[in-house]
Amino acid sequence: MPELIGIARLAAESPSLLGKKRVEYMSLTTRSYLTRCNNPRMPFRWMINPYRGCEFGCKYCYARYTHEFMELRDADAFEKKIFVKSFGPRRFLGELRKLPVGESIAIGTATDPYQPAEALYGVTRAMWEQFARTAGFRIGLVTKSNLVTRDAGVIASASRRHAVTIVVTITTLARDLAGALEPLAPRPELRLRAIRTLARAGIRVSVNLAPVLPLINDSEASLDAVAKAAAEAGAVSLGANVVYLKDCAKSIFFPFLEAQFPALAGRYQERFRNNAFLRGAYPEMIRERVGRIRRKYGLDSSREAAEPELWPRDPQLTLFS
Repeated sequence: MPELIGIARLAAESPSLLGKKRVEYMSLTTRSYLTRCNNPRMPFRWMINPYRGCEFGCKYCYARYTHEFMELRDADAFEKKIFVKSFGPRRFLGELRKLPVGESIAIGTATDPYQPAEALYGVTRAMWEQFARTAGFRIGLVTKSNLVTRDAGVIASASRRHAVTIVVTITTLARDLAGALEPLAPRPELRLRAIRTLARAGIRVSVNLAPVLPLINDSEASLDAVAKAAAEAGAVSLGANVVYLKDCAKSIFFPFLEAQFPALAGRYQERFRNNAFLRGAYPEMIRERVGRIRRKYGLDSSREAAEPELWPRDPQLTLFS
């Protein structure tokens, strides 16, 4: 067996924190909390993932490949071995200190920062507490969990200093479908309730209607229902993306289709056989459909968060209070 290096070695050396019936939590030494995003298509420059892996077990999840970096290649390892990043407030602040005013940071690009592990270990909350001591960043956090409302107070405090957007993912309002696609994620109505709570706390909330799955949740009625409920709950914008399926996702999603949507399995396999992304007229049709629905409910996804009251006016000034 070849010698493990880098993140794979750190993962192999990670001590176990807790074992539950279906999940094991491991402590992971962290070299850097901030990871630079070099993809010019992404609307952010920096990424933060407080955990590695995610318990929600979404059948379409693209992030499963991240466990392969740790030589964990079982299809379900991503949702059964959760790595909790060791957190040091001073180190985290030291990394933030190096960033100029206005930098964009996305929290939860490859894990849900409010998955069940957060209730036990609180790494995401600890990060918000440090953001509340700084100022001048554009911060977006993506989650499917109503646990985010636990931190409404500290997020609201950070929102006075940073341009903060909490993005809540809702793929469908149909409880049975949501339960099949995202078996351990909170129900759609709990996510809507979380949007309402955050909005009432003065926090900017967006809805992520993703992924859009052909012939599963892509009807105008389904998309419209999510947008309408989101707007009524207090969301100010709506984003949507057509599903893309990396090989790691196909290994979970295709068997799911064969069991739950057998009439669609062959069509998906044909269209995704040689590419992770759908090409042709379908993505454009979905963009037009979502754009029409977005305008109907005033959910303009291009509207950026405004600079808050304590935003630094001089980029040379310290970011720290």
